[in-house]
Amino acid sequence: MELNLRPREECKFDAVSLGEIMLRLDPGEGRIRTARSFRAWEGGGEYNVIRGLHKCFGLNTAVLTAFADNEVGKLMKDFIEQGGVNTDLIYWKKTDGIGRICRNGINFTERGFGIRGAVGCSDRANTAISQARPEDFDFEYVFGKLGVRWLHTGGIYAALSEQSCETVIAACKAAKKYGTVISYDLNYRPSMWSAIGGLEKAREVNREVAKYVDVMIGNEEDFTACLGFEIEGNDANLKELNLDGYKKMIGKAAETYPNFKVVATTLRTVKTATVNDWKAICWADGEIYQSKEYNGLEIMDRVGGGDSFASGLVYGLMTTGDAEKAVNYGAAHGALAMTTPGDTSMASLSEVEAIMGGAGARVKR
Repeated sequence: MELNLRPREECKFDAVSLGEIMLRLDPGEGRIRTARSFRAWEGGGEYNVIRGLHKCFGLNTAVLTAFADNEVGKLMKDFIEQGGVNTDLIYWKKTDGIGRICRNGINFTERGFGIRGAVGCSDRANTAISQARPEDFDFEYVFGKLGVRWLHTGGIYAALSEQSCETVIAACKAAKKYGTVISYDLNYRPSMWSAIGGLEKAREVNREVAKYVDVMIGNEEDFTACLGFEIEGNDANLKELNLDGYKKMIGKAAETYPNFKVVATTLRTVKTATVNDWKAICWADGEIYQSKEYNGLEIMDRVGGGDSFASGLVYGLMTTGDAEKAVNYGAAHGALAMTTPGDTSMASLSEVEAIMGGAGARVKR
């Protein structure tokens, strides 16, 4: 497996994400429907990855996103800066006083407990980033003059609007032109694609994006919906993925898209909202590598676990070039991220590596 990363000395940023960042309002242990107070966080599928790459793994990262130029947008910028992620590339869009022109996205999220599953209620139509067009970002400057070693984006951002579809493709083309490695999380959400053309549009856009992707992240449902590949003989009711079928499916995908160097997915069995079995698999060079299994994992907040897997995977690939080590970095980081509140990781590299090595949960003094 050869990812051909650009030398660090040629690039201002190790990694950059393109996507929407929303204000997350969290009722803590309570319910959205009865809350009288909320704790505020920032979060978004693509952003969570890039924040983890900086906060946990120490890489120099930035966000490509857009905010309405108002007090909530400034709050979001402050959250991002508290996480140490560079905000210089944010596009600020003018708006009126009530959000008719554009607005900032909000995501209400309750964590769930036991037999009560987690619940998300997003309010993200007509946001600044969903309206942003390719010309609102100077991709030639970002990837050409500044230099970026790794770009991460995904299908949640692509599904926001017709403009998002155009922008993600333009970013991938520019990144590829300058030798930036690209990772993409398919993250298929039928409800989001329905407003701009449904499954047909999702396949059209994702098949175009896939031409530029080096590291593709997605489960079997994502590959079927977004790219049209299916696992032969897989029983949807089985708790365990048909690994032979998955390997054959990825083989077909790699024949269609020979640019794929790595394909990875998480595998989660939900016993209750607070107890899951968790592991991950990674395909590279025709082989499947499986992470350590975290069975009976106790969860405080599952949102962002998959994004934290992606950031651990990317870190492992960037620093070791070893797919087996990378998938274990991802699985351990995702597991740790789900033990704390909020979308984003609060773990450290030393904690991730200790968990990978089999460390227990005894008190540290």
